Amino acid sequence: MVRILCVLIACAAHLHAEIPSDRIFVNPEKFRAIVHEGMKNQWNQLPLGERTAKIGLAMAGTPYVNYTLELHDRHEAPSVNMDGMDCWTFFEIALGTARAFSLKAPPEPHDLLRMIELERYRGGACDGTFLSRLHHLEDWVYDNERRGLVEDITPALPGAKKLKRDMAYMGKNWKSFRQLRANPSLVPKIQRIEDSISQRGIHYIPKKSVPSIEKYLRNGDVVSIVTTWPGTYTSHVGLAVRDRKGVLRFLHASRNHRKVVLDARLTDYLAANSKHMGILVSRPNDSRPPVAAR
Repeated sequence: MVRILCVLIACAAHLHAEIPSDRIFVNPEKFRAIVHEGMKNQWNQLPLGERTAKIGLAMAGTPYVNYTLELHDRHEAPSVNMDGMDCWTFFEIALGTARAFSLKAPPEPHDLLRMIELERYRGGACDGTFLSRLHHLEDWVYDNERRGLVEDITPALPGAKKLKRDMAYMGKNWKSFRQLRANPSLVPKIQRIEDSISQRGIHYIPKKSVPSIEKYLRNGDVVSIVTTWPGTYTSHVGLAVRDRKGVLRFLHASRNHRKVVLDARLTDYLAANSKHMGILVSRPNDSRPPVAAR
């Protein structure tokens, strides 16, 4: 309980009494166990991408659980759930923990929460509202790249193509989202955000070209799956990880496997699903992260 209170104090500006403290950081002991393994094996000396891959692999087997961020009808706060992850929370916990090692070694739970806030929220700051969270992967890439945290390397890869599509997934399906159901007045604002993403478009690598560009990808690159689904650009996300034989594989929280798993070769993973159109690749920058805005 004392540890949880320390986390609460560190993030007091964004927490509300309505959100139970034990949901802000679920299972800090598991986080500390991963940090201990990292310190023992000197992960803090590795480049950010290698460190991210090591931490992601250390979370293999964690159950797949959706909607872990939906803590309250009206209030938003940075949070971490080490007991269950979806594809997005998996990669951001792995990357956030890797970044936290750049702040200090060993990092504490509140350091991870600061990094989660930095990456998950527009401009790097949670203002306590649902709209401050980045809800679309392509918007996450855009916002984090604008702040120097990642680089969208997709346009520079051979075979890259431009894609523009009408984004409308959340705006049209707003009843599927807890905070939008509770606050319908937010829907037009979500629609405006999706309109701006539509106008920007994305670059992507068609899956037929992925075999030839795998050699350019590195451990810890964030790989977003571009989908054929209408109304959105991306449907899934994970990390690029090379196995001991040098094969580039897809590490992700899998709905099918119901857990975090080091899956097949990236090329084969894409080929197995007809709705997978290609990939968007962003590379986190290996520099000391700025402190999240307060």
